[in-house]
Amino acid sequence: MNQQSIAQSLFTVTATNRQYDEAIEHKINQKTKPLGALGQLESLALQIARVQYSRESEWVNAQSERTESTVTELPLYINKPTMLVFAADHGIAAHGVSIAPSEVTTQMVHNFIHGGAAINVFCRQVGFTLEVIDCGILQPLASDCGVVNQRLGAGTQAMHLQPAMLLAQVRQGFEFAKQLVKRHVDNGCSMIALGEMGIGNTSAAAAVMAAVLNLDVELCVGRGTGIDDATLNKKVTLINQAIDLHRNELTSIESILAHLGGFEIVQMTGAILAAAEQKILVVIDGFIATAAALVALKLAPQSNDYLVFAHQSHEQGHQLMLQTLQATPLLSLGLRLGEGTGAALALPLIQGAVNFYNQMASFDDAGVNNVV
Repeated sequence: MNQQSIAQSLFTVTATNRQYDEAIEHKINQKTKPLGALGQLESLALQIARVQYSRESEWVNAQSERTESTVTELPLYINKPTMLVFAADHGIAAHGVSIAPSEVTTQMVHNFIHGGAAINVFCRQVGFTLEVIDCGILQPLASDCGVVNQRLGAGTQAMHLQPAMLLAQVRQGFEFAKQLVKRHVDNGCSMIALGEMGIGNTSAAAAVMAAVLNLDVELCVGRGTGIDDATLNKKVTLINQAIDLHRNELTSIESILAHLGGFEIVQMTGAILAAAEQKILVVIDGFIATAAALVALKLAPQSNDYLVFAHQSHEQGHQLMLQTLQATPLLSLGLRLGEGTGAALALPLIQGAVNFYNQMASFDDAGVNNVV
């Protein structure tokens, strides 16, 4: 099986349209401000415009007989922003790599359902619609609880003893994610954000990172929810054991996912590829979501055009991944909670980029002398 066989069979990802970059940048530069004075918001507005004008290609193409400045009259928008929180359990969690047992995953999902978690609070505050997906927690939930059932199993296998999952489960996870994203896009969603919940998932993310980037495990592993030194050493030992056990099978990105990954990491990867295929923005949260982004970028490098990295977490592996991906996050708050909390907090900044592009006067409009 070649490296991209599953992803290539399910997703067609193309880069954003750069044809109108000069006109977009001119519009941004003519706002009533010194050149570059809005910093990252300016590059974010350019990115959003590229994504939207690529998605609205039929409208844009219809403007071909007009000036490029006419194209930039199409206002940017963020419609029905949706936070997707993917939950799953991990076999390695039963072997002492976390301060909490796997049962906490299900308990936290119930907390999401009842609106009491940090991600609920932040989504209500900023205007994200929250949807929780059961990718494979230990015990199935009631069918009427409001959680989307996309189960790939009752948690992965312990990766240091056997493959975490089968390649068939990777494919099914990608297919589930594609259907999920399409449903939201068909309902008018123009941006998704990715969060996760799963005791043990920092171990899976660190293992995937180490294998994909060919790094020492010690550089990729952090303290997760706050483990002590002894637990950290055990975590490193078991991840090294997993990589050594499967080394001859880690011949493709999808094989790495199957042997070392988590059900939620698989489905977040699929969601990124699906969103890029649909040409909508994807807001990436912390360490685990960034590991999914790393995998997605190896499978389809063009998907990078659609990614907004929300924040830099406290995990050393996350900081290294962001550096490797040459990604500049919007926030650095020392967060290490997961759930999509950093991605939720980034929404006002994304809305700010859209609003200044749409509403801020130009020097000509305001009768202000150009200060640049």
